[in-house]
Amino acid sequence: MQNGVIYGIDIARGSSRAQEAPRYAVAVLRDGEISHYTMVRLHRILRMLNNDRPDYIAVDNIFELAPNKKALIHLLEKLPDNTRLVQVTGGIHQKPLLRLAQEHGLSLNQFDPIQEAETCAILASLGVGEEVSLFEDITRIKVSRARSLGRGGWSQNRYRRKVHGAVREKSREIESILRKFSRDTGYRYTERITEGFGGYVRAEFTVKARRDRVPVKPSSNADVQVTVKSVERDKIQYIPLKKAGRKYTIVGIDPGTTVGIAILSLVGELLLSESIRGISHDEVVRMIAEYGKPAIVATDVYPTPSAVEKVRRSFNAVIWSPGGEIRAEDKIALARTYGYSNDHERDSLTAAIATYKSYKNVFSRVEKRAPKYLNMDSIKFHVINGDSIEEAIEKVASESKIQVRVKPEPEPVKEELTDTDELVKKLREEIRQKNSQIKQLKDYVSEIKYESGQKEKTIEKLEMRINKFKTSIYKQVKKEREIQIRDTEIERLNKELAKTRKNLKNQRRQNKRLKQIRKKEVKGEGLPVKVISAFTREAIQHTKELYGIKENDVVFLKDPSGGGPVTASLLAESKVKAVLITEDMPHAALESFYDNDVPVLKDIQLHRVGDLASVDPDILDEAIELWKEGAEKRRNEKEQEQFQSILDEYRSERRRGLV
Repeated sequence: MQNGVIYGIDIARGSSRAQEAPRYAVAVLRDGEISHYTMVRLHRILRMLNNDRPDYIAVDNIFELAPNKKALIHLLEKLPDNTRLVQVTGGIHQKPLLRLAQEHGLSLNQFDPIQEAETCAILASLGVGEEVSLFEDITRIKVSRARSLGRGGWSQNRYRRKVHGAVREKSREIESILRKFSRDTGYRYTERITEGFGGYVRAEFTVKARRDRVPVKPSSNADVQVTVKSVERDKIQYIPLKKAGRKYTIVGIDPGTTVGIAILSLVGELLLSESIRGISHDEVVRMIAEYGKPAIVATDVYPTPSAVEKVRRSFNAVIWSPGGEIRAEDKIALARTYGYSNDHERDSLTAAIATYKSYKNVFSRVEKRAPKYLNMDSIKFHVINGDSIEEAIEKVASESKIQVRVKPEPEPVKEELTDTDELVKKLREEIRQKNSQIKQLKDYVSEIKYESGQKEKTIEKLEMRINKFKTSIYKQVKKEREIQIRDTEIERLNKELAKTRKNLKNQRRQNKRLKQIRKKEVKGEGLPVKVISAFTREAIQHTKELYGIKENDVVFLKDPSGGGPVTASLLAESKVKAVLITEDMPHAALESFYDNDVPVLKDIQLHRVGDLASVDPDILDEAIELWKEGAEKRRNEKEQEQFQSILDEYRSERRRGLV
């Protein structure tokens, strides 16, 4: 029986799966005395647990506390450190609570939640049931920013550097704690760091130890938050409770520079198999003690090495050695079942397994002869230390007595009761039941009043917070909206200003060019020529819109290759004086210019200034005259060709007798 506090809990009203929160009956076992609480809600039980910090919470069905695994995990995270949840009816294969009570000599009314809660507490104190394990022996620690950095403003980089620096500082502090923890206890850890501007964005540490052993607690401040969580198992695991307190173990040791340690329970379950180089005697003793109290310390060689004997004396345990040499083949065969990584682990496993096998028959006789409600490991421990099985059972039975008030069995009535006595007895029983109901209802009413008062206070606080949030949020939203409108208007004006400046710059450039052309025109040194970038409809239209193309204007086609009769007609309709080119023009377009009597002049010397140019009037007039002579000659040749064609056709018709 444990010396600490044990809570027995049973559902009294409702269900964990119902919308309305259920109520529970609670029995608190403390120093052999039991206190009862009725119609208690779960949040009040959690407050009681945090005050008493019990060793165990005993229930007959864990899903009376939570509807599913996720909710059960959430509940276990709220429990105090070192408080464990026990299902007294067993794990996967459960036994009825009534049968367990009968096996252990306890009276139970299965329709009374108070008695069921009391029975659960007593059974847990006897080591009956299985511990509910939802977490691996792995703890994850995460150090991160306590708030989002957001878009920020001018000081954003300085603020980011400050926050990331704080995360780095906290991470290094935790790393220092874990390094010392690992050095002192042998538990290993890994780390993963995400660096950021000026420090760390986050740091994650994975420690191969239970959360209650890790010396780091959750915390939070303005810049950094630390979360500490156990790693969840894929499915619920049930661990036999056996005995409240330390388990008795069999320890196999392979001494040397690299020490091999193997620890088995007294039922042959492997608890540890590891080899560590350069570990001291004190560290070996500390590691072994974490897994229980060694009943036997074993070695695989004979005689017993002094290092193993020193460990045995530290625990006052029984020594075991094989009495001779064990062959390597036998060691491999023994250790293969559990698996090993090197020879040191194999040899320590061999010692532990050989010891367990040598005591296996004795352990079997203990399990057959000892009562089920007594602690088997304690009986085996006394047998290992030289007691007979009967003496060991007697010792454990005397150690396991529980000082609780158990209702005595009613004595048989020696004489017959009259009808009046029967009626009085019946009425007294009804009065007792009514009084019990009244007490439960009073407790229920007081609980409801307390909860109502708490809810009113909570509602009042929340309403005040909501009003504050509304005011601050309204101001913030209004401010952000005004800033957004201002930023949008500034952006629009900046775009408009940039566009205006660009147009002004283009106009100034154009005016400057026009002035240069105009100067030459006034001096009689040049005739203005308007430059068209390409012989296309779009380019001609662009030049018309920008500079205008009117009658007697001279134009220059930078690229005359893409035009045809339609594009040529656009210039012809404007009655330009001449079209200047430097490359060959398509024949169809050239023909169109000839037909419209528009001179097309090639390789005329120009003086260009950007999109404008000028040409010497005399050279232009001379070239136009030459073109006109050539055009006249071309027309005459064309007329002669047409006449000759008509004459040939007439002669052909006469030869055929058609005329």
